[in-house]
Amino acid sequence: MQLEIWSDIMCPFCYIGKRRLETALAQFPHRDDLTITWRSFELDPTMQTTPGQSIHELLAERKGVSVEQGRQMNAHMAQVAREVGLDFDFDQVVPVNTFLAHRFLHLAARHGRQDAAKERVLAAYFTEGRNVADLDTLAELGAELGLDPAEIRETLQTDAYAQEVRHDEYQARQIGVRGVPYFVFDNKYAVSGAQPSELFLEVLDKVWEEKHPAPQVLASGPACGIDGTDC
Repeated sequence: MQLEIWSDIMCPFCYIGKRRLETALAQFPHRDDLTITWRSFELDPTMQTTPGQSIHELLAERKGVSVEQGRQMNAHMAQVAREVGLDFDFDQVVPVNTFLAHRFLHLAARHGRQDAAKERVLAAYFTEGRNVADLDTLAELGAELGLDPAEIRETLQTDAYAQEVRHDEYQARQIGVRGVPYFVFDNKYAVSGAQPSELFLEVLDKVWEEKHPAPQVLASGPACGIDGTDC
């Protein structure tokens, strides 16, 4: 069973949606038979790092509101995150272009560590105030996951995995992704947004049952019951 998830590192709902999915997976009896692939999606490919600019100022600028209103919007998002056990620190968030971080996730995938890398980068961005567009930072995060920091630096200093990121984004356009997170189950069903865990579990069960239908009983005759009382 396959699950592809398009998301961006700078998207708070992507982290919240990840936690809600994980809550559903904890209740899904076939979770070990599920393969998750994280797909790249940049909310703003033209994003430029502005030294000293806070995420509150960036949000205010993009929404056409005051900085204080931007701060209030982020405070509300932080409250939503706390409901799923996440501690967002928007005062420390470093707004950056996420292209390099997406390439890092593709590198981690080659070593079988993509899911762990996704979690680590999201935590670094939202809770630790780390600059995830910094090569040394990504090398440090990768080393925590058992990856070779020298390989990370050497690889990301080239254009390696740039094509993979662009291909993910091309696929997103082809299937009509307009916002993230966006979850595609077995290339058949899609769930858009950080939906409640109950909905994720419902979809997981539905997809599994369609792939593994129960045998259809065509005829029924005399038989012993489970407790033996009918024998």
